Amino acid sequence: MSDSAFDHLDPTTLADWLDAEAPLTLVDIRDPMSFAQGHIPGSRHLDNASAGALLDETPHDRPLVVVCYHGHSSQQAATWLSGQGYRQVYSLDGGFTDWAHRHPSRVAH
Repeated sequence: MSDSAFDHLDPTTLADWLDAEAPLTLVDIRDPMSFAQGHIPGSRHLDNASAGALLDETPHDRPLVVVCYHGHSSQQAATWLSGQGYRQVYSLDGGFTDWAHRHPSRVAH
C-alpha cells in the first residue's frame, strides 16, 4: 500500500474484483435514501450508527472499499477506517455517481 492511509481504486478494477468474486467488503457512506435508491450490489450502508457493527464483523485483513457520491467523502472515511486497523482500504474514484454511469446494469435497488 502507498504511504497514505488508503489507496485509490478505479471503477474498472473494482468491477474486475467483483467479477472474480474477490473477498472484499464494500461500504457506502451516502445518505440512507440515496443508498436505498441505488447502490453497488453487495455493499452495505455505513454511517455512525452502523460503524460499530462493521468494525465487529469485518476482519482487518479483508480489503475494504469505501463508496460515496463522487469519490471525495470516501477518502476521509477510508482514512478513518485505516486508523481502525484495516490494512487494505480503498476509496472508489468517482464514487457511486461514476460507477452508475459506467455500469448501469450493476446497480442494486
